[in-house]
Amino acid sequence: MKKTFKIYAVIFIVVMVILALFEVNKKERISWRKNFSIEEKSPFGLFVFNNEAKDLFKNNLRKIEEAPYDYYSRNKKEAHNIVVIEKELDKQSWKKILDQVSNGSDAMILASRVPKDISDTIGYHSADISFAEENVLKLTDKEYQNDFIKLDKFPSGRGFSYIKPQVEVLGKTVEKDNSDQANFIKVSFGRGTIYVHSEPLFLTNYYLLKPGSIKYAQDVFSYLQDRETIWFVENDTKVSRFFMRFVLSNPALKYAWWVLLGGLVLFIFFNAKRKQRIVPVLEPLKNTSLDFVKSIGNLYLQEGDFHDMMAKKGQYFLNKVRMDFLIDTQHLDEEFAKKLHLKTGKTMEMIHEAIVLIKKGQDPYANVMKEDLARMNKLLDEILR
Repeated sequence: MKKTFKIYAVIFIVVMVILALFEVNKKERISWRKNFSIEEKSPFGLFVFNNEAKDLFKNNLRKIEEAPYDYYSRNKKEAHNIVVIEKELDKQSWKKILDQVSNGSDAMILASRVPKDISDTIGYHSADISFAEENVLKLTDKEYQNDFIKLDKFPSGRGFSYIKPQVEVLGKTVEKDNSDQANFIKVSFGRGTIYVHSEPLFLTNYYLLKPGSIKYAQDVFSYLQDRETIWFVENDTKVSRFFMRFVLSNPALKYAWWVLLGGLVLFIFFNAKRKQRIVPVLEPLKNTSLDFVKSIGNLYLQEGDFHDMMAKKGQYFLNKVRMDFLIDTQHLDEEFAKKLHLKTGKTMEMIHEAIVLIKKGQDPYANVMKEDLARMNKLLDEILR
């Protein structure tokens, strides 16, 4: 026993040392996933923009974590600004945003893809306009011509393949070997205005931390009026309530936790293998199914719950019809009656009467008598015979 314990201890120590060496030599990996999360400090998160947003909107910014459809269904708002940054919304939420713009609000939509019927309503078609590894984003306004941003890491290359005549182009994607393509537009919609930018990547941490890049972002948002701004964000900002969140968020503690669990599993496995428990002699179980059925039947008769018995009898009958005759029982209509008539050879009068009684058992408000149960039991048994 002592020798076995020493072997397990040596194995455990060796595993711990190997894991420690892996942890020391491990290089921290940078995630280049385009997550657009306000809590992410990775290159393509919005952590920096989230911290600077209050100053950018002069403390008139409100972050809303619910869908626009739910928010506007409960809140009646005066004219305001709406900001959506690469957020997946259902069509009902998009329509709520368009309704707000029609009533005088302004919307700033920074998204590489918007549902086609929504973009058609606004007045543009989007597409992949560039496949270059680098893009330069510039504004068309002469006041902002010196402010631009160079996207040198995984630009989406999205832009507008078509815009309606009344749409104003505010920004373009500039390339060396291709003609300029529109990527930022302005559309009058009802009593408000919609701004659409097809490349939200310029708002991520990687680009905002570059010198001079923040000026381009300020120029884009300067088109919005100085008033209350509502930013619809993902609802992943809430702190997890899981009691292990601190341990699992720290790589070193997480590895220690998994090693501890692995050691416990090995200990339980080998410890249980060494000990032989006495196997008790168990008497075979008696078949009490018939007694159980009789007891349940007597209980139903004593309680007088004929309605529930009719419902269960109907369920059993319909299940038999599905399994034995392969007939769909979802709709107990004339077509169902004809199929059952052809399969069983019973009269249509008998089948129609059985359907009426089954529906009566399914109706929670139906008045059921003992005679109904007896008649239904006789009819269904005769049909299945």
